Amino acid sequence: MKPVRFPAGFTWGVAAAAPQIEGAAFTDGKSASVWDTFSRQPGAVLNGDTLDTACDHYRRFDEDFALMRKLGIRNYRLSLAWPRILPGGRGPVNQKGVDFYHRLFDSLQRHGITPWVTMFHWDLPQVLEDEGGWRVRSTTDAFAQYADTIVQAYGDQVKNWITLNEIFCFTRLGYGTGQKAPGHREREQVVNQTYHHALVAHGHGVRAVREHGGKGARVGLTDNVIVTVPVDLSPANVAAARRAFVEENIRVLDPLFTGRYSATYRKITGADAAKVERGDLAHTAQKTDYLGLNIYTGIFVRAGKGGRPEKIEFPANYPRTDCAWHYLLPQVLYWGPKLVTDLYGPLPLYITENGAGYNEASPVNGVADDLHRRECVRNYLTQLRAAMADGAPVKGYFLWSLMDNYEWEDGYQRRFGIMYNDFATQQRTPKLSARWYAKVIKQNALV
Repeated sequence: MKPVRFPAGFTWGVAAAAPQIEGAAFTDGKSASVWDTFSRQPGAVLNGDTLDTACDHYRRFDEDFALMRKLGIRNYRLSLAWPRILPGGRGPVNQKGVDFYHRLFDSLQRHGITPWVTMFHWDLPQVLEDEGGWRVRSTTDAFAQYADTIVQAYGDQVKNWITLNEIFCFTRLGYGTGQKAPGHREREQVVNQTYHHALVAHGHGVRAVREHGGKGARVGLTDNVIVTVPVDLSPANVAAARRAFVEENIRVLDPLFTGRYSATYRKITGADAAKVERGDLAHTAQKTDYLGLNIYTGIFVRAGKGGRPEKIEFPANYPRTDCAWHYLLPQVLYWGPKLVTDLYGPLPLYITENGAGYNEASPVNGVADDLHRRECVRNYLTQLRAAMADGAPVKGYFLWSLMDNYEWEDGYQRRFGIMYNDFATQQRTPKLSARWYAKVIKQNALV
């Protein structure tokens, strides 16, 4: 069996997010985020776990980067904590927070690791949520100041920027279903408005990078597209999957790439469509340099009556990880990039998250043989390489995550890391998947 090789120059990395790993939730001037508040609501998070300590990365980042270096990881997608930089959401800058990330970026440079920085990974300052959060326009104005602040501060150290992470999760799941912070259940029009405000904020992030990023600065958005996989390769089912992909992702991808809310959007949302101000959509659709895709799972689709897409429900014993939502569907790393490219053009793509979450036992004698994760990632990457061979312009892949961390409403039980983290001692132990991924990076091939 020959190794599956990737093109020269392919970007391999790992990903993490500030609220999930940093800890130091109220240290050196940082204010509460919506997740700090949400995690303290009874029943909101498994076992009542909070982000207070997490992986203690705030104090241990240099050690963590040394571990990355040892594994040969040269690219790291991370996020900055908005409430650490601007504790009031806007207004005065917290210099201790700014200085922390300067030290972090200096450490990355010493270890030969390139940062890919996400401006916002769900940790909205609670003071802004108290004013209405993503429901209200003023949050986009606050984000504009935040984006200007961080790009001006770190433009010499950071050249790869991502504006927002997974709009669906902090809008639909934060204000619609209530399963993620801030945990509200609003009417549909309000949810659609939160989507729109997030897109306007994205536009401010792009503008900030263009104005302040300096030579070589690049910027894009990361979206967790809902991938629709044809149940087989018949033309009717492929067409149905394509149609379903547009409908499932209409609130983000259409305005992002076309600068408008289409007739399909209007048909789906009806009277609940977002209210738009003059210039919003041109602002949202400013040219970006790449699109990040967070892809874990998807849905099977077939053509129903008149070619209308029909979603096929997963049977009870369909394989999945320990995440209830994560059905194992490696084809999503083929169809996700392919459908984005077919529908919206050949913008460079990066898989900014992909991985597998399990409830894992502690290492035995320093050994953690997570074959389930290794096989999951290998199968997904095989499909990604096939998509690239068929024309999808995928330029890189970031595995989620470097180490076990705070998995949102699942607390510390669900583990995604290629490093086992003992949250009591903060000892990191490389798993089998870490050693395997190190070989993949070194050989630029699946081994």
